[in-house]
Amino acid sequence: MKDKIVTFGEIMLRLSPENNARFTQCNAFEAVYGGGEANTAVSLANFDVDANYVTKLPKHIIGQAAINSLRQYGVGVDHIVRGGDQIGIYFLEKKTSQRPTNVIYNRAGSAFALATADDFNWDEIFDGATWFHFSGITPAISDEMTNICITACQKAKEKGMTVSCDLNYRSKLWSSEKACEAMSRICQYVDVCIANEDDAIGIFSMNPADANGEEKNAYIAKELMKKFPFKMVASVWRTETSITTFKLQSMIYTEGKAYYSKEFFMHILDYIGAGDAYCAGLIYSLINNFDPQKAVEFANAASCLKHTVSGDYN
Repeated sequence: MKDKIVTFGEIMLRLSPENNARFTQCNAFEAVYGGGEANTAVSLANFDVDANYVTKLPKHIIGQAAINSLRQYGVGVDHIVRGGDQIGIYFLEKKTSQRPTNVIYNRAGSAFALATADDFNWDEIFDGATWFHFSGITPAISDEMTNICITACQKAKEKGMTVSCDLNYRSKLWSSEKACEAMSRICQYVDVCIANEDDAIGIFSMNPADANGEEKNAYIAKELMKKFPFKMVASVWRTETSITTFKLQSMIYTEGKAYYSKEFFMHILDYIGAGDAYCAGLIYSLINNFDPQKAVEFANAASCLKHTVSGDYN
């Protein structure tokens, strides 16, 4: 039987100044749609996986355009709830030379941010599903959304589904203290955790300096698995050699052993969504029973290729 994957989160309208202009200079914005879990669903659909996306969008033409952007890749959209007035927006000023990335969120009051538990019938959404994926961005949106994520995870576990979460800590969305409280509750239901050094520090106040010579990503994975019932922890990291070039590598830690991918040296076209592509590559590997070494190589390659594709999707 073909696996059915469900991802859950907020899809947003991304507006970027054309030609790498600054916000204060631009006269026109490039518009694309994207969001962590939406990006993962698109990547999975590109792998010919039955990928289904759940969110809430306003019932107007912009909301429909966001749905159409998913449908064109074959993502299932039957359980997208319609209602509310606004779609979340984020403004992205792309990094170039010595100038860093600048992101401004305009998502307060969006249809998804104001969603309630009654909007989502998880029994129907998870009918026939085998895997549930979301990121730490989703529960950060509101206290209500934290509780919705917990309910979804509980229902997924009742149905025997695998649950994966990309911790994806965003300090602009919530404090370390609030993130720790919420994610500590949520992670009790997670089987596969994707987390990097920044996530471990930002959410759980871990100190990689305590590794005592052990490779820090393996150390973080082991510490996370002491706290939560994860079956696997995956991590991907970049070592920048310039603003447009870097080295990319990742690790999977499972059953007491760390597996490392080979290191890619590459040029960046667009890095947004690369972590989401990694999640998709990892999920695809695991539902196809790849061994850990093959899985980490495949997921890392999926992330690598996303850096060569413009926009959130790949």
